[in-house]
Amino acid sequence: MIKVIEARYLGDFRVGLRFSDGREGILQGRNLLKNAGPLLEPLREEAYFRRLFIDAGALCWPNGLELSPVKLHATCLATEAV
Repeated sequence: MIKVIEARYLGDFRVGLRFSDGREGILQGRNLLKNAGPLLEPLREEAYFRRLFIDAGALCWPNGLELSPVKLHATCLATEAV
C-alpha cells in the first residue's frame, strides 16, 4: 500500500511529496484548487494551505480534507529530488 511519508511546502501552492515506494513528486495545488467544494475553500488562502500534514499516510489539512496517497502517487509529477 502506497503512503505519503514526507510532505514539504515548496511555495506557490506546490507540495513536495515522498512516497513509501521511494518515488518523489510535486503536488500542483493550484490544479487541485480549480475544483469546487467547501473543504477546498480554506486552502485558497496560502497560509492555510501551508498547514498540511500527513496522517496515516494521507496528505491532510486541519479542516478534514484528506487526499488519497494512491491518487497523489498516480498524478504527481516525478522529480529527482524533493
